[in-house]
This record gives sequence, structure tokens and C-alpha cells, in this order.
Amino acid sequence: MEEMKNTILPVQRDGAFCYSIVLERSFEELSGQLKALDTDGRRICIVTDSQVGPLYGELVREAISKVCKKVTIYTIEAGEEHKTLDTVKGLYEHLILEHFDRKDLLAALGGGVVGDLTGFAAATYLRGIRFIQIPTTLLAQVDSSIGGKTGVDFDSYKNMVGAFHMPSLVYMNLSALRTLSDRQFASGMAEILKHGLIRNEAYYQWLLKNREEIWERRYEALLPMIAESCRIKRAVVEADPTEQGERALLNFGHTLGHAVEKLKDFQLLHGECVAIGMVAASWIALQRGLLTKEELRRVTEGLEAFSLPASTEGLEAERVVEITRSDKKMEAGSIKFVLLQGIGKAFVDRTVTGEELLFAAEQILGGSNDETHEI
Repeated sequence: MEEMKNTILPVQRDGAFCYSIVLERSFEELSGQLKALDTDGRRICIVTDSQVGPLYGELVREAISKVCKKVTIYTIEAGEEHKTLDTVKGLYEHLILEHFDRKDLLAALGGGVVGDLTGFAAATYLRGIRFIQIPTTLLAQVDSSIGGKTGVDFDSYKNMVGAFHMPSLVYMNLSALRTLSDRQFASGMAEILKHGLIRNEAYYQWLLKNREEIWERRYEALLPMIAESCRIKRAVVEADPTEQGERALLNFGHTLGHAVEKLKDFQLLHGECVAIGMVAASWIALQRGLLTKEELRRVTEGLEAFSLPASTEGLEAERVVEITRSDKKMEAGSIKFVLLQGIGKAFVDRTVTGEELLFAAEQILGGSNDETHEI
């Protein structure tokens, strides 16, 4: 993998500069990055949650207060179950009472829930105001903070209400990853492994080779890893900012994964469900002759190397398929399903049948035929 030359990755839309992804060791450079956004005399609301706020809220407030008129902090309860329109309503009320106008900004400080919810609020408050992403989880740093997809859940259906609204800046303090639990860190690794599986086989192999350094969260391993994942997502997003085609590749593992996530009532982390979904999709690819048994084994071994599940229990395969058909990835009655045609090569398929979905669901839920699990 090419060594990273700098810590600022520019993102373009329609050929024009849109925002920067900045990777740093601390929050020290945040004020300087914000100054370039003409924040002098503006209000900034830091939106965070009950877990991240006590750790980093005041540090970020201190950095931001140097380059704006006023800083407020709005704290939501941590957890996917709070990523709702009711929570957004509370944030709207705070912004109204604090007299935020169209030239003011929001700052999402936290994981994917905070980032998605804050971005949605920014997209809809006064018909759209600017916001920045300050992701503190690995999952948010390499996935949800990049690309401008925002949204909230509706009746436990993932991101059913949302908007495309690009951030003005994505600022990552990699030292924040040291406060994550191993389970949360592994959840982020699912998206990183996904990037290798859909776009870069050499990167996937690099991840497995450097597993120990990554698990120890050594900066020398985290920096090139996160930068490469950001490059992969940036390239896909720049080519398809509103998910009309190629960007759907980033949904590898998400179609069945989201169904598992809903049926498990969010007891499993997002990355864990994506991991399970990637295995399910790989079984379909194997059945179609697109993947070899050895390649399927490499998929599952990669997940195992980072303590990610390949299956779950307690669900009915038929119910998983039923929920999958309610997913927002449906298009004209067919599912935009992402399959692998070898490690590092993904494509969007619209011909996956109900029988194939049921077969895949059985593989990740234990199934009734043990022979189907032999790789």
C-alpha cells in the first residue's frame, strides 16, 4: 500500500473542491481548519452524545471558541434507538432558542448516530445550514462522516428519512480511537475490511498482515489504514455523490445486514451486522460461481481476525428476507444487491431472487442443512 504523503484529503463534487478530510493526532489544528470556513462572528452548536460529550466536549469547545462568536453544546442520549425525528425535534428547538441563522454551523462530535442525525438537522434547519463532522469512532471516521449521506431511523428502519448534505469539513482526531472498546473498534474494522473486499485486494491483505499493529492502535498503522479507506470511499462518492450507480457498491453487506440489525433490535453493532451481511452476500456469490471456496474462506478469516461475527442466532430466515424487501435499497421492486466477483471486485446486481436471499439467510442463521456450511 502506498505510503501516505499528507493528512489532508480533498473531496470534490462535479469536479470542484467541496471539503477536506483532515487526519490529526489531536484537536489542536481544528481551530485553524475552521477559520478557513469563515466562522468569525458565527454561532456553532456542538452536537454530541452522553458518552462522547464528557470525554471531548470541552476540548472541542475550547478549540472552536477561538474562531467563532458563540459555542453551545447539545447532548443527546447515546445509542441507535435515539436516532429519531423526536431527537431532531429537540435539536431544532435548541437552535431556535439560541437564534441560529443560516450562516451558523453545526458540529457533529461522536459516532455515526451523532453524525447522521446532525447532518440531517443541518440539511433541514432553515432549509439547510453548514455542518462539520468530528467523528470519534472508527466506523464514523471511515464511513458515515464521508460523503454527505445523512438521516434518521423511522420505526427501527435504518435511515429511512434523510437527505444528501455535504459537510464543510471532516476532522479526525485519531487519538480518540484509544478510548473505544475493542468491540466498537472491531465494528469499525468491518467497514474497513469491506473497502478492501469491494475495491482493493492488496489493501485487504495488508490489513490482515498488519492485524497486530492495528489492534494495538498504533498511530503508524492507523494513519495509513484510515487514509486508504477514506481514499476508497472518497473515490466512490466523487464518482456518484447521490448514489445513482457506483456508490451503491459501498452497501456491500448492508442489505441483509440491516435486516439482521433491525430484527436484533440493535443489540448487535452496525459493523457486526455488516460483517454478517458480507458473509451472506459471499454465499450467494459462491453459489453463482463468482467466488471460489477459498475466496469465501478468506472473507470469513478476515472477519475472524478482527473478532467480527460471520453468523448470528435466534432469527428466522424467512423474516430476515421479509425485512430485506422493506429496505430503502429496493428499486422498482428489485433489490440493488452488491456481490463480489473475486476479492477486490464488486458490482451491483438487480437479479438476486427470493430463493437466493433465503439461502443466504440460512447460512448466517445456522440453516437446516449443515452441508451448506462446508467451505
